[in-house]
Amino acid sequence: MLAINDFLIWLNSFLGGAFWFPYYLLGIGLFFTVYLKFPQIRFFKHAWRVLLGKDKEFEDHKASGETSHFQAMSMALSGTIGTGNMGGVALAIYLGGPAAIFWMLMTAAMGMTTKFVEVSLSHKYRITTDDGTVAGGPMYVMDRGLGWKPLAVVFAIAVVLSSFGSGSMPQVNNIAQVMTSTFGIESWISGLVLSALLAFVIIGGITRIASFAARVVPAMAALYLVGSLCVIASNYEQIIPSFISIFADAFTGSAALGGFIGGAFAQAFGIGVERGLFSNEAGQGSSAIAHASAITEEPVSEGTVALLEPFIDTIMICTLTGLVILSSGAWTEKYQNTFQAADFSILQGEYSDTDPVEKEALFKHINGIAGSNIQTLNAEIDIVAGKLVSTGSTVTNARSVAEEVVFSKDDANGELQPYSGKLLVVDGNLDDSDVVVAGKSLVHSATLTSMAFTKSFLGENGKYIVAIALTLFAFSTAVAWSYYGDRAITYLLGAKAVLPYRCVYVIGFFVAAISDTAIIWTIALITVALMTIPNVICMFMMRKEVKSMVEDYAEKIKR
Repeated sequence: MLAINDFLIWLNSFLGGAFWFPYYLLGIGLFFTVYLKFPQIRFFKHAWRVLLGKDKEFEDHKASGETSHFQAMSMALSGTIGTGNMGGVALAIYLGGPAAIFWMLMTAAMGMTTKFVEVSLSHKYRITTDDGTVAGGPMYVMDRGLGWKPLAVVFAIAVVLSSFGSGSMPQVNNIAQVMTSTFGIESWISGLVLSALLAFVIIGGITRIASFAARVVPAMAALYLVGSLCVIASNYEQIIPSFISIFADAFTGSAALGGFIGGAFAQAFGIGVERGLFSNEAGQGSSAIAHASAITEEPVSEGTVALLEPFIDTIMICTLTGLVILSSGAWTEKYQNTFQAADFSILQGEYSDTDPVEKEALFKHINGIAGSNIQTLNAEIDIVAGKLVSTGSTVTNARSVAEEVVFSKDDANGELQPYSGKLLVVDGNLDDSDVVVAGKSLVHSATLTSMAFTKSFLGENGKYIVAIALTLFAFSTAVAWSYYGDRAITYLLGAKAVLPYRCVYVIGFFVAAISDTAIIWTIALITVALMTIPNVICMFMMRKEVKSMVEDYAEKIKR
């Protein structure tokens, strides 16, 4: 399993994880922001009026389509508001510190324009399929607008892959983890129940999906908002310091604090942009598929509605999550947890995160900065009653020095017991995969968000809010992505292939509930890149047409 994950990480290093990808993504947003004269500012107020139905003069009630502006927006938001808003923000802070939030916000600001462009184009080039439903998205822009059918096919295939790797697999995997840690429900039970509910919703097609999203999205956002404000209010004295930490270290990297070793600028920038994209999907082209179903004949009108998505998803909800984690202090504290192989390592030499010199060395080693002489261990270690007794080594987990570490292994009866004996360590990893290691370390993803919610007057009840909100967020994301996937399948193979796709989608949803977390997240990163790269190329090639569309629409508003 580790070998597979290592290969996927290597592959991602050439795609979404490459040094050029954040610049590529931010660059297209910055280009269109200037080229179209800051549409995220020019049309911001107008966008709310269109969304709420107050600009009736722009509406054609005989227009084709299947959803209202609000339903299309809700469905698109249900696809973006998911684990990225909770687990993704926590992962960004864990890797890059508070500075990563700044770059998430910058991604969102530029992403408002990116989404405006991709949705306007997708709505213009949508079609009505043989079964009478509307289908749109960047694949139709590439095909009908740009005339690049091979690129359209590549994008559509990437959408199908991404519907699993980004839309469903990470979502149900996070739900299963939280349900197990919070309520003690086994992963396979969560997967089975949610898979049955998913099948019920998506078999009904766009009408049922849109109706589901319009009801669930406002409710889940309200629940999360109330819970977040409770945590922030309980730690009100840390609100201003938290805001300062987000902006103060944006161009230098986040300083070490508590168990947090420190985050380098490159790490904060890269993970901030990456998590920002995973959260709001601007540039990925996914939301454009949902907005293509809106009932209007004015493409730019729907584009203005879409530019609100990154604002709501990232600037509002992700910032809220960031303030919860930062103000609570949970991101610098160590918690009892079972170590995952992808986070675990044993170093050669004894190091402490309380000594400034040793902490600096750990910072360089963990962040891959030149000048660190720390090496991973290659030797046998002695374990007695679960405790490491060999000297000259340091156990790390989740980018922190682990404490109160216990090594355990199943006995003859299948019960986990403290281990005694020798263990071979190769490049910092245990050679025996049956050994379970637990102790205190930093935590990340949804677990970190869950711990932050307990740092208030809500106490342990905060975990339940996270569990319920994450379940709603993640499940609604999986529902929306099933629609994106079936529109891509419709483009590739026709309407007859939609039902088989939905069946495979539901099966994959269940399987992901009991699969390895690290591999699922890596697959998600790769599929995001496979959609984003061709979509950005298409938008840039269509820039003159976009500008003409926007200028015509601006004149209509003036009149």
